[in-house]
Amino acid sequence: VQLMESGGGLVQPGGSLRLSCAASGFTFDDYSMSWVRQAPGKGLEWVSSINTGGMTYYEDSVKGRFTIDCDNARNTLYLQMNSLKSEDTAVYYCVKDPLDYWGQGTQVTVSS
Repeated sequence: VQLMESGGGLVQPGGSLRLSCAASGFTFDDYSMSWVRQAPGKGLEWVSSINTGGMTYYEDSVKGRFTIDCDNARNTLYLQMNSLKSEDTAVYYCVKDPLDYWGQGTQVTVSS
């Protein structure tokens, strides 16, 4: 199993980023997938999940700003992040359910 995130970077408050996670080594559309983040000096925080039926779930602080989706044909998970805030600064991880495989993470920094 391999999970490879991309799309992180430095963005100003109010800006947007789209994270991608390329998955391989398993049948992508058989599993729920999640995004988990870790802010500097803090623990892991669940951000969002999508199940095999396409149902989506969000942590309260990102509801209405972040959108999770996936392209099963491309075995890719996405996280569209809009109206970014400084408190969104973190390393973002793509995670296969049941949290058994993690990507290497991609850094998102929101700063002016």
